Amino acid sequence: MKAEAFLQCSQCKKILFSVEFEQLLRVCPHCGHHHRLLAKQRITATFDPESFEELDKEISSLDPLEFPDYEEKLEAAQAKNGATDSVISGWAKLDGMKVSAAVADFSFMGGSMGSVAGEKITRTLERAADAHCPAIIFCASGGARMQEGLLSLMQMAKTTAAVQRCRENGVPYISVFTDPTMAGVLASYASIADIILAEPGALIGFAGARVSKQAGVSKAPSDFQTAEWVLQNGMIDKIVHRREMRTTLTNLVKMLSWRLVKHG
Repeated sequence: MKAEAFLQCSQCKKILFSVEFEQLLRVCPHCGHHHRLLAKQRITATFDPESFEELDKEISSLDPLEFPDYEEKLEAAQAKNGATDSVISGWAKLDGMKVSAAVADFSFMGGSMGSVAGEKITRTLERAADAHCPAIIFCASGGARMQEGLLSLMQMAKTTAAVQRCRENGVPYISVFTDPTMAGVLASYASIADIILAEPGALIGFAGARVSKQAGVSKAPSDFQTAEWVLQNGMIDKIVHRREMRTTLTNLVKMLSWRLVKHG
């Protein structure tokens, strides 16, 4: 199918040239809105060319609860995305420096965290601890994968324990909040990183606006649960434009890797 030459920004509704839009890493040149990236697009935009070595491709969900239509939905998502689950993990390099990395993809069943996603995040952090190199995780999720029930919720404790292992080994862990970073992912490994970055305008929170309203939160500020609001309230360290993300991460890894050599 031939790609469309033009598209519309979902935020400001202005018409964009598709080629220019992709060159700008899917950021609107008019309003600056950061449209979502696929995991593979983010890997290409962030790490050294041809440096990403994908691991953990052999693990996939087994539908432990025999949840209605789960197997069909999972297979459809796998066929559409060309990935086994909502997280891609492996080794990567930034300016030649080795990092253990994982990238979540919201287009795969809403980036939901099931047993496979949790296992990939855990392995990413454990590899960093074992290799004594920084871990970088791009977060994007609507929450737990309800089709896996308690097994999904268990991933919160599992991934949190892996972060602690990095901490005990003196290994730095950087998380990047992208749109959206919500619920169980935010309440576990995402928000306990040593350094937390976020893309502009990313939705960040535990419960979504609809759930908050049901709970009686009716007078929230207009920018509630955005990266800007979260930064203002001290929950993240910095908002980084997508065009500056690679440079920012590279500088952080250089600084933190120097500390690993000096104090390792």
